[in-house]
Amino acid sequence: MAELLLQSFSNTAGLCHPDCVQASNEQEDYDASQSAALVAVSLISSARVILKLDTEYTQYSAQFLVDNTGKEEVEGEMDQQSSQVTFENVFQYLMENVWIEKEDRQREIDQQRRELTVKDCLEFAFKKGLPRRQHWAHVGCTFKAPPFACQIPRVPMKGQVIEATNLSEALKLVMQQPVGARLHVFSPEFDRVGEGIYGGPSGNDGSRYVGLRDVVIVAVKPIEGKTVVTVQIVYKKKTSFVKVSVRNMILPLNGDDESQVIEPTCLLVDFCIPRLSIN
Repeated sequence: MAELLLQSFSNTAGLCHPDCVQASNEQEDYDASQSAALVAVSLISSARVILKLDTEYTQYSAQFLVDNTGKEEVEGEMDQQSSQVTFENVFQYLMENVWIEKEDRQREIDQQRRELTVKDCLEFAFKKGLPRRQHWAHVGCTFKAPPFACQIPRVPMKGQVIEATNLSEALKLVMQQPVGARLHVFSPEFDRVGEGIYGGPSGNDGSRYVGLRDVVIVAVKPIEGKTVVTVQIVYKKKTSFVKVSVRNMILPLNGDDESQVIEPTCLLVDFCIPRLSIN
């Protein structure tokens, strides 16, 4: 029965229940926990290929991290075979979680949710391992994981989270592997960057601070004598690669709203990588 369950996950990978599609359409531009989880699994997948722990780039489940990171565990639920995969248990799960009113299910999810960081997700992955993406629900799934999900195999992840204290340290780490970071995003400057270089606020009165967004630094190179990094970012539900200037400093914006005032700093902050152990 467990093998049939895994096969069903693989066969339906990437497919969404209509409730999930509706929830995604209704969701605002940014979900911090989903973004952090996506960056965390991207960093782990890249590091495992570089260290030859995986023979090819393997995608791991970001939704597993969203579902479990930082939550109070039911004793034995994740690490013991506490619930067998039987037709009766599957039917009971469907009755209690899938066929209930969507509003009730979404309300429960919202009550349990807390904002995760990339560091949170990496530390949890090192503690509990990760299932491959095709063996878990898709990102943004609105359904609670069944208790018999403890039987879904997870790949052990050994290592620790390494944090860079400044940009110079982070750029050295990029020479070894992609680095997680957060980017200060301003609109409309970021929306209009295209193939150009994003340098933060332009100083125009219409400039608006959007917030910090999780990114993966994938490359560093000089352009016209200035150091520029390329980051991968999910912005407005689309994945793209953007060139970012590392020398520009953010200046406080004018305005009465304190949320629009940012202390001078580099555009990129909060750097970290998963330092995997090969033993």
